[in-house]
Amino acid sequence: MNIKDVKQAIRERVWRLLEEKNAAAFPRPVYGRIPNFIGSERACELAASLLEFQGARVVKVNPDSPQRRCREITLNSGKLLIMPTPRIKEGFLMLDPTKIPRHYYREASTIGGAFKWGKPIKPWDAPKIDLVVVGSVAVNPATGRRLGKSHGYAEVEWGIMSMFGKVNESTPVVTTVHDLQLVNDNIPKEPFDLPVDIVVTASRVIRVSRVDVKPIGIYWEYVTEDMLREIPLLAELYDRSRQ
Repeated sequence: MNIKDVKQAIRERVWRLLEEKNAAAFPRPVYGRIPNFIGSERACELAASLLEFQGARVVKVNPDSPQRRCREITLNSGKLLIMPTPRIKEGFLMLDPTKIPRHYYREASTIGGAFKWGKPIKPWDAPKIDLVVVGSVAVNPATGRRLGKSHGYAEVEWGIMSMFGKVNESTPVVTTVHDLQLVNDNIPKEPFDLPVDIVVTASRVIRVSRVDVKPIGIYWEYVTEDMLREIPLLAELYDRSRQ
């Protein structure tokens, strides 16, 4: 099997396991998604106890369902929240808790609420990000290698932000997952893959001995025409890179 097939086989196994063990949460089925899982809120609460979270002023969190509580806690903690729009189609949003009534923080932590209460922000105008929270389909807690749902959105988001110095090798990357999403597989690595530093489940925190460095910038040789068509911000940056 090639690298893509090996990665997909691991994803399929984890999705199936979450469904069979009834550990999956709405929206179901979880196939093809960053899977929501029973205990996702507790995992976010545990992630918020990390010194890295407590010391952060700006936190970037993915827009998927299992990390909704992470976004809410970020606002509750008085931190600036950077949220990519789904599929990065409309770039990034920034949510400032000082400009949102406190009783709307939960609403603001949803995708629809983030569009209502957040404001679009260009990556070059974003503040420096102190902590990144990503969703995963599977993660190897020994190596820090993770798998998303196969579209590479976390990698593109990281690549864009790293282009402008908003994240770098020392920026902590956390993922919140169900224990069933922890795998022992030797997940194959592609140059643009983003490893994680900390894995948090509903029951534990695992600090990873990372085997890979974090990528910097966009690896344009891996960017397809479809990606440029579907992510206007990426197309804009591509045009800039060719001038």
